Amino acid sequence: MRILVLANTPAHVHLYRHAVDRLERAGHDVLVLTREYACTTDLLDYFDMPYRVYGDHETEGYSRLGFAREVGGQFLTIGTEAVRFDPDVIFGRGPYAAYAGTLSRTPVVLVLDDEPGDFNHTVSRPFADCILSPEVTRRDLGDAHYTFDGFKECAYLHPEVFEADSDVREYLDVEPDEPYVLVRFNALDALHDADLEGFRPEQRRDLIERLSEDATVFVSDEGGEMDLRDLPARSYDLHPALIHDAMAEASLLVADTGTMATEAALLGTPAFRYRGTDDHEYGEFRELERAGLAEQFDSYDAVRDRSLEILADDEANARWQEQRREYVGDLVNLTDLLVDVATSRGELERLERSTKRVLQPRSRSM
Repeated sequence: MRILVLANTPAHVHLYRHAVDRLERAGHDVLVLTREYACTTDLLDYFDMPYRVYGDHETEGYSRLGFAREVGGQFLTIGTEAVRFDPDVIFGRGPYAAYAGTLSRTPVVLVLDDEPGDFNHTVSRPFADCILSPEVTRRDLGDAHYTFDGFKECAYLHPEVFEADSDVREYLDVEPDEPYVLVRFNALDALHDADLEGFRPEQRRDLIERLSEDATVFVSDEGGEMDLRDLPARSYDLHPALIHDAMAEASLLVADTGTMATEAALLGTPAFRYRGTDDHEYGEFRELERAGLAEQFDSYDAVRDRSLEILADDEANARWQEQRREYVGDLVNLTDLLVDVATSRGELERLERSTKRVLQPRSRSM
């Protein structure tokens, strides 16, 4: 079989990397189409995934004009590569996967989450043969939409596929018992981030200064704009492929971005997300809050004070790890599901009965 994967962000690389590896080892031909964006190609190289680049995307604020100009040039390359590869099934999301499937006349599988906005869903839904999303997603995208009990991050953070490398402390140059915090600042450059604001510059500085009183602070700045020279913090500068190992060892993650907060929560690390001006209600966060693995905050003072409180709590990490053991182990291993759907060419009626049992038609689970 020939499987084409559209991976536009670092999170997409992680989503598919184990499935790509397993499919290749089973003798299938896999190609990843990607763009130069943040560390996406760095991860593809690190995990030795077969890929071709169709364009790039700068970490700057979203604009409709910029998006139209960017996508217009990229669609030609995507179409050319898709037709040349002649896949049996395509995985992705949004207009990119829909266009590739339409041009190559190939079944399309969309793997979605509860993102805000309707654009990606509107343009891709009519072209999808199969739509997979977490059960906590609050949308009903039609007869082809099926849900699973878990998160898209379960493809690489489920206990069956992830084992933390404790040597990451040595790489970070922190002692075995030294508490450290990961702080993640969002670039807010994605389509669904238009007009949103996370931590303001003065809040970023205050947060770093206050957290540094109780722990070593590592800053991951997605936009690459922060100057840390006069702040008591270190830039997170390990290879991006090691970020989940670093999260697993951290005492706390504080972020104004969604994916890393979800990842930290599934690893059993206290995960605090500052919403800023984002008033969208995400099904994933609501579920993680219910499970006691993540917390969201509407005010800066609240997230700062709660962060300081958790750093002073010597039992916090043990509680979070216990909650992870009780909750995450029962979720679906999404890599298993992706591999099975790929080998069925996106035709769910061809799945093994055991795989079918983990999927529910969305219309019945609303």
